[in-house]
Amino acid sequence: MSVYDKYQAVIGLEVHIQLLTKSKAYSGDPNDFGAIPNTNISPVSLGLPGTLPKANKKQIEFAVRLGLAVKANITAFNGYARKNYFYADLPKGYQITQDKTPICTGGRIIIRMEDGAEKTINITRIHMEEDAGKSMHDQDPSDTLIDLNRAGVPLLEMVSEPEIRSGEEAYKYLTEVRKLVRYLDICDGNMEEGSMRCDANISVMLKSADKYGRRVEVKNMNSIRNVQRAIEHEVKRHVDLIEKGETISQETRSFDAVTGTTFSLRTKEDANDYRYFPEPDLQPVLITEAYIKEIKKELPPLPYELFEKYTKQLNLSAYDAGVLTDSKGIALYFEEVTRHTKNIKAAANWIMGPVKSWLNENAVEIGQFPLNAKQLAGLIKIVEEGKISHTAATQTVFPAMLADPGKDPLLIAEQKNLLQQSDEGELKSLIAQAVSKFPDKVAEYKGGKTGIIGLFMGEVMKLSKGKADPKVANKLLKEMLDK
Repeated sequence: MSVYDKYQAVIGLEVHIQLLTKSKAYSGDPNDFGAIPNTNISPVSLGLPGTLPKANKKQIEFAVRLGLAVKANITAFNGYARKNYFYADLPKGYQITQDKTPICTGGRIIIRMEDGAEKTINITRIHMEEDAGKSMHDQDPSDTLIDLNRAGVPLLEMVSEPEIRSGEEAYKYLTEVRKLVRYLDICDGNMEEGSMRCDANISVMLKSADKYGRRVEVKNMNSIRNVQRAIEHEVKRHVDLIEKGETISQETRSFDAVTGTTFSLRTKEDANDYRYFPEPDLQPVLITEAYIKEIKKELPPLPYELFEKYTKQLNLSAYDAGVLTDSKGIALYFEEVTRHTKNIKAAANWIMGPVKSWLNENAVEIGQFPLNAKQLAGLIKIVEEGKISHTAATQTVFPAMLADPGKDPLLIAEQKNLLQQSDEGELKSLIAQAVSKFPDKVAEYKGGKTGIIGLFMGEVMKLSKGKADPKVANKLLKEMLDK
């Protein structure tokens, strides 16, 4: 047994979700990623004397939307607080946030591991706050540059309970959070651009222990994969130090994606003295049951609910359900296709196969796919009815429909002479020709070598120039050989 097997990791994640509002959290400045530095600013977001903030209604709506999606409790009385600390990119010298009255408490994210096992990660709180500006250390060889465009951008911070036990579980958790915020249309989930950021609180403890170890916070990870890598490195580092008899320093560390290691940024006391106090310039917000009900009515289908529906009601595999629910657009398109066909598996296969291949080849989203759900269902129908083969559908009819989306798939098949022969009289004649061509093989078949039926089917397909309906032809061939 490895020394590492004696320990278990204890991990809690703080996810900062940058919201897709048009304006900032407490001012009318544009919330627009990629603008020229220091252009999306005003006296309010700079915190100049005499300016007053104003709450952003969309930030409140998005917070309630996320809270409902994770089945959290929505707080009725929401007060704002000032969190005081100094950074060069925090122009006011404090951050407007929530302290004692987070807008959401409780809730959960359900993750699904590779072996199919599910685990519930409980959420401590979700609160509203604003972002700081951005310090850029790589633009100038000697100076740090400050871009205050991000100062005041609305955030939701989602804090998990310390129930995550590995880097893989953290990866699954963040993947589910990103998927969820994209379904809710509140955040694009792009960690590379910083619109979703994660800080990981990590400690280790003996599996036999009942007390958590000393924790370390790791920041500055720009991808879900890097969060996993940082956690795996930190867990190993902690165990190595403990096994050497050394002490874990409670500190904040950063992750170096090139080396896959972490390094110390600053030591951390047991409790940060941010001197929280009620924000004097913002009135508390009261959230009513009627308001919550209105938002609940507008929620889209959620990924976990769709996964349950696809696996338990539609009898799709966990793999198929995972692929179909990975993107909201794909899931909604699949939902629409299944309203026009009862052949659920065929619909799933077409979307996961030819449709996604076309989207990938053309680097577009499902919203730009030329065929609507009814048209794709129409193509599925003529294959299901045996009018054309699946090969003809994928290789010829489907591309022709993409080129001319208004054209009926059956008409395309007729014009391209692709309709299968299913007339039993014609097929029996072709089968008789095929059987008479190989009398010795007929004797072998009757002698028990039934696997050679493929030889006769090949001949039937050749005689029909590939148009024989395989199902009907196979049934009639077997009947003739079994006489």
